[in-house]
Amino acid sequence: MAIIPITVYGDKILRKKAKPVKAVDDNLIEKIRNMFDTMRNANGIGLAANQVGFTESLFVIDLEGVEGYEKFKPMVFINPEIILKSDETAIMEEGCLSLPLLRAEVERPEKIKVRYLDTDENIKEIEADDLFARVILHEYDHLIGKMIPDRVKEEIKKQLQPELEKIAKREIKIDYPITK
Repeated sequence: MAIIPITVYGDKILRKKAKPVKAVDDNLIEKIRNMFDTMRNANGIGLAANQVGFTESLFVIDLEGVEGYEKFKPMVFINPEIILKSDETAIMEEGCLSLPLLRAEVERPEKIKVRYLDTDENIKEIEADDLFARVILHEYDHLIGKMIPDRVKEEIKKQLQPELEKIAKREIKIDYPITK
């Protein structure tokens, strides 16, 4: 088990587009295990590779600790691609391990369809809705260099600015390791 410091707002890697995974090898599997360990240590439900300093296009999700998702099996999404988004949207408060203590209302499609590779390099397609769709979209945003502040109205972004600056300066107290 390895807990990796989480990159936070202001870290340049969070704004870079992830690189496609060419092959699933032992090194990548080890990174995925460490990502799950890191996410769980921080009480997260999703974690993208760039949130722990990796450049690969992948994220992990585990919702089994969320009410209504107790039977959820942890999932790995490699080279994900959102192939369908519903016109219907919903607004929900979101948080992010790379934005410790910050929460904001974000509007996202209610339903999506995503294509990805699993760890056996099989191409999969699934439909997701509600919280599951939201977490996929949130983590996918990380892979394309976007974060919550990019998804809120300008006036809300201005309200978040003082907190964003505190995070970037590491003037926050949280119970999981972050980058220096």
